[in-house]
Amino acid sequence: MSETVAEAPSPQLLERIRRQRRHTLELLTVCAVGLVPWTILLAFTLPSGYTVRQWRTTWVGFDVLLLVAMAATALLGWRRHRGVVVAAVSTGALLVCDAWFDVSLALGTPDVWWSAALAVCVELPLAGFLIHRVLGMLKLAQWPGAPQERVR
Repeated sequence: MSETVAEAPSPQLLERIRRQRRHTLELLTVCAVGLVPWTILLAFTLPSGYTVRQWRTTWVGFDVLLLVAMAATALLGWRRHRGVVVAAVSTGALLVCDAWFDVSLALGTPDVWWSAALAVCVELPLAGFLIHRVLGMLKLAQWPGAPQERVR
């Protein structure tokens, strides 16, 4: 068997990657800082109770989104496609959101115990498993770039 060796990326490509990474991190930093006052404002101004008109549509729609994410993760995994990483992280994030909303919206009702049990026994462990598996896959990934040069 012959071994395929990838050629090192050009200095221009490495510089473009550095610039894109820097711009992305700057954008995320600005968004995170901007989210702090917004969250504080919401904490003081949102009502503690709210009547919802599209409850069924919201929850069924969210569960359809979760189903599509899980199916995409399974399909991409079976096909050994690298897009499974994005699908698995998305599915994990949706599972964490589902657990949060199920439990927090059931507080003060008899359903809180069922919601908490489902979150602790199903949703959060599955989310943790998916994210753990993605981290394992990323450790195995061979990233393009000069082996001794670190992309900043």
